[in-house]
Amino acid sequence: MNQIIRGVAAPLPYSNLDTDQIMPKQFLRIIDKAGLDRGLLYDLRFDANGAPRPDCVLNQPAYAGASVLVAGPNFGCGSSREHAVWGLMQFGIRAVVAASFGEIFYFNALNNGLLLVSLPPAEVDALLARVSNMAGNPVEIDALAGALRTADGWTAHFDLPARHRRMFAQGQDMVGASLQQLPDVEHFEAGHWARHPWMKDVARRVRSRLGN
Repeated sequence: MNQIIRGVAAPLPYSNLDTDQIMPKQFLRIIDKAGLDRGLLYDLRFDANGAPRPDCVLNQPAYAGASVLVAGPNFGCGSSREHAVWGLMQFGIRAVVAASFGEIFYFNALNNGLLLVSLPPAEVDALLARVSNMAGNPVEIDALAGALRTADGWTAHFDLPARHRRMFAQGQDMVGASLQQLPDVEHFEAGHWARHPWMKDVARRVRSRLGN
């Protein structure tokens, strides 16, 4: 079970941080997922000469190895590129907390095992203040219980659709989750053909009669 995420949370309080910023276009010219961690939030992390920006939270020693991002609203808006999710995960990010997310990004993330936690704006602001003032202290997110806790005991609760909660806990994507329903599908299929036997293999039988 992949139920608990525990790690350093980094504040990233930018509104409308889109997938083009999360994974810039120059890092999409690959034929696999390898190396996308280099491109993650590249223009925030590096200047025009490729030198790390010291004011970027992900370059600061206190947030080294962060596995949780606390972000502004509408995180992941923009294009549908799944590379944004892959890059976050390759970088070591296991969860993103925000008031809202881009719709396509939301489903891309949950399908790849990246947990997205949606909290009311006031609670996100409270969490941002805590992770900014308590740099390096871990937060804990319990996906099944729908609870987030900080090192000082502050707790927030969130909802996650039951299917996505199971997918995350069991490390499944949409295909894996659907395959769990295979016995039900086979049961329905058997009943369908029993009720409508004349519909089964219609195309094959027509081709046979036509001599094809």
